[in-house]
Amino acid sequence: MSWLIFAILLDFGFVQICKFSQRRGYYAPAVVSTNYLVLSAVLATYLLATDRFTFSAAALQTGLITGAVFIGSMSLMMRVLEIASVGAVLTAFRMSIAVPVALGIWLWQEPVVPSQFGGILLAFPALVLMTSGAGANVRATGRRAFGLLIAVFLAQGMSHSCLRSVHYAGLDGEFVQILTVMGATAGTIGYIFIAGRLRRPERSELVTGIGLGAYNALALSVIMIALSRIPGTLFFPATGCSVILLDNLSAHFLWKERLSRAAAAGVVLAVLAVALVL
Repeated sequence: MSWLIFAILLDFGFVQICKFSQRRGYYAPAVVSTNYLVLSAVLATYLLATDRFTFSAAALQTGLITGAVFIGSMSLMMRVLEIASVGAVLTAFRMSIAVPVALGIWLWQEPVVPSQFGGILLAFPALVLMTSGAGANVRATGRRAFGLLIAVFLAQGMSHSCLRSVHYAGLDGEFVQILTVMGATAGTIGYIFIAGRLRRPERSELVTGIGLGAYNALALSVIMIALSRIPGTLFFPATGCSVILLDNLSAHFLWKERLSRAAAAGVVLAVLAVALVL
């Protein structure tokens, strides 16, 4: 259980660094892509230092697929944030935990007791409430908006599922190699996109991306260790609710943002959902 707590705290820290970057108006693709390349470099250095710089075919394949899915999901979300309601996009992003949870039950036969199932179900309205009212910049409506939100939901759900699949592929002992390849793949694709838009990253964006990548190397490693020991039916609802819960509380007390009644109700539901899941 300690690995789950560490994973939640590190994921929360990642969200706060991203929020800092957003508040400074940094170009998200530059920060995210730099983050992935630095993550890969840090883990590659670790592998070289420990004489483990070898990659099986399965690790390479998993890393390549995961990297492409990760950067594709992130790029899609950033694009949708430009044309759809921020609150709706964040809700779709966080609700995507349903994908690895469903796959865990259906494909990998992960255990879930009635109280945990109740917590999983309660997590969804909690996430909706806690991400409601998060500003709006709406240009997409109707079927188009719905389709974009479903795409965000599925893309992020597949990102979670790629990480979860490492355990069931028997690759827990190679997760560092997988994350190394994943970071290199995602970062390279990201910089190809940036070059295509003729956008040169600024120094502040690079510095933030470097810091985020070093942090993320630790955070993702802890998450992978937690996923190797904890069922996804417990991990994803617990982290999803806990991180948003902590983010709402920090927004209220640290960033001095007003917590709406809906968000406050979501916080209460999230506490109950996490208690049931755990």
